[in-house]
Amino acid sequence: MIEQDEVGGVSAARSNRPTAVIFDVGRVLYDWDPRILYRRLIADDRALDAFVRDVVTTEWHFQHDAGRDFADTSAELIALHPQHRDLIAAWGPRFNDSIGDPIPGMHELVAELDSAGVPLFAITNFSHEFWPPFRAREAALFDRFRDVVVSGTEKLVKPDPAIYRLALARFGLEPAQAVFIDDNLANIDAAAAMSIHALHFTDVASLRPRLRDLGLVA
Repeated sequence: MIEQDEVGGVSAARSNRPTAVIFDVGRVLYDWDPRILYRRLIADDRALDAFVRDVVTTEWHFQHDAGRDFADTSAELIALHPQHRDLIAAWGPRFNDSIGDPIPGMHELVAELDSAGVPLFAITNFSHEFWPPFRAREAALFDRFRDVVVSGTEKLVKPDPAIYRLALARFGLEPAQAVFIDDNLANIDAAAAMSIHALHFTDVASLRPRLRDLGLVA
């Protein structure tokens, strides 16, 4: 009887372990920074800092993640900063140039998880216009993913709980079955509040042992 209880306990513990991994994209799988693009267009460092800080701000770009069209947001911003018309206009067609190198070790980790049969998904705050060309460029990585929820397409952005509910339903996962990895603490807190296993990302060296503890990597 004791043996049966112990076996049952082990089975229950294993059943509560997550079985799938949901990744963020920017600053988890790839570096992203507007300076990567604009350092090619603005030679002076002080002018570059001012332009990124005061013109193409995080708040302005967040509108794209929320589903607004670049044609609309750029027209509004050019009206405010007509002297920067050409630089602002470059944001949309050259957005891929703001995405830098793969985060060290992360593409290898994705490949390892995929080879082990772990279902892979993503939830990304990303423009509905900018995502398709980026996805096409990085097909070698994203072909390993079963599905990706893109905020600009859904008009829902992290950390809104609605985007996590949508993703779990689409991915066919219960919260306890999912590990969510993101560099943004607000996004991590929102996922954790829904009983998702939420891991704050800093680097692959600290992430790997946490995935190992969850039974997802060897």
